Amino acid sequence: MSFTIQQVMIPVDRGYATVDVQITGQTITAIAPHLEPLGTVINGQDQLLLPGFVNAHTHSSEMWQRGSIPPVPLELWIAELYDFTPLDLERVYLSALGTAVETLLTGGTSVVDHLTLIPGQEFETIATAVKAYQEVGIRAFVAPLIQDESLSASLPDGGLGKQSEAYFRSTQATLDIIEAAVKEFHHPETGVQILTSPTGMQMCSDDLFKGCVELSDRYGLCRHTHLLETKAQAMLAQEKYGRSAVAHLQDLGFLNERTSLAHCVWLTDADIEILAATKSTVVHNALSNLRLGSGIAPVLKYLAAGVNVTFGCDGSASNDSQDLLEAVKMGSILHCVTDVDYKHWITPRKSVEMASLGGATGLNLQDQLGSIEVGKQADLMLYNLSDLSLLPKTDPIGLLILGRPNQVVNQAWVQGKQVVADGQITGIDVDNLKKELFAKSEWASDRPSPMREKMEPHYRQVMNLPV
Repeated sequence: MSFTIQQVMIPVDRGYATVDVQITGQTITAIAPHLEPLGTVINGQDQLLLPGFVNAHTHSSEMWQRGSIPPVPLELWIAELYDFTPLDLERVYLSALGTAVETLLTGGTSVVDHLTLIPGQEFETIATAVKAYQEVGIRAFVAPLIQDESLSASLPDGGLGKQSEAYFRSTQATLDIIEAAVKEFHHPETGVQILTSPTGMQMCSDDLFKGCVELSDRYGLCRHTHLLETKAQAMLAQEKYGRSAVAHLQDLGFLNERTSLAHCVWLTDADIEILAATKSTVVHNALSNLRLGSGIAPVLKYLAAGVNVTFGCDGSASNDSQDLLEAVKMGSILHCVTDVDYKHWITPRKSVEMASLGGATGLNLQDQLGSIEVGKQADLMLYNLSDLSLLPKTDPIGLLILGRPNQVVNQAWVQGKQVVADGQITGIDVDNLKKELFAKSEWASDRPSPMREKMEPHYRQVMNLPV
């Protein structure tokens, strides 16, 4: 199928050009003024065309707990999350649909879902999420969240002699599930990729990381993990390895140009040098880091060192949203307070580059995605500049990134297929999705969390908080 987007604004150098953009099949085939119309004609007047952004780290199933977990640190937040995670495939399906829809309608054409697996139904969980993403039409990077150590292992000991329970599934059984998923669902040509994605050093053995490296190398997969999100994790790394987790992952062979690392809040200057040398990508999740009190990632240091940085929403129970434009805004302007030299601050145009080309680079797809160029795949977003939230007219990208755009995605394409038309998702009935999400959930507040109550005394001790 072909499209011609006529008289649309695109960013060039320090300004904008008004051009026609043609899409043939999956590819951008022409960019120039006054092209001969081809296929379906889209009126792009008073609209801004940008490459699709990447929601480079989220957890779709957390949608069922958005707004319900009180402000507590990650280690206690996740304990409550574990107590109330809904364990059925229907909810997996609906929350993946919801995550895809919200991402698309806020600028994202790709999503990296660090997907929570239902014990005993791991393969089915992956299949269900893939089905949902294909129905909506978003480009999906399904990163099954795997571990081989228990939640209690995620806390530093602090000399208190804590005991951790054995995990219920063996390391090899876990790796076998991922390999089976790769064989069944990893089809980049159709817009679905499987990533090897251990949850993080706090709940994963060296053998699991090594197994993920081996699978990644054998099948050409990208890698994804949480890294040093909290001070407690930095303390745990010293107990576990006697050194930084970054140096340890480097020695395990986990870090390379196909590796993306969520959070990276508690890194040293030496760690930053390793990330730059290995060409690893940092996924900045500013909203969840603030929500959970994890800290502010030193993103300006990363950029200055040449580290690729992009943005993620993180899951809907720690954000509590999948508004990618909001995540990009916060992840950018937050750093106006971390460096007094304003020449280092992230400009709106830099934000767009980080969210699009930076996201594509983190998935090793920078040659195919992330910019509006002839020959690249047509993952594109068309924004309505006449919406009240983007008026009056000033700088279009400034309005989009620094403002509070509201329902301004007019059209979107993924692999040349139109997935948003006139502001509406084309692949599914969103009104029905809303009804299903409403019917399958219930109002809840101030619920007791046995796991959190169990872990809290040790957490407070090891973090030197009053007990």
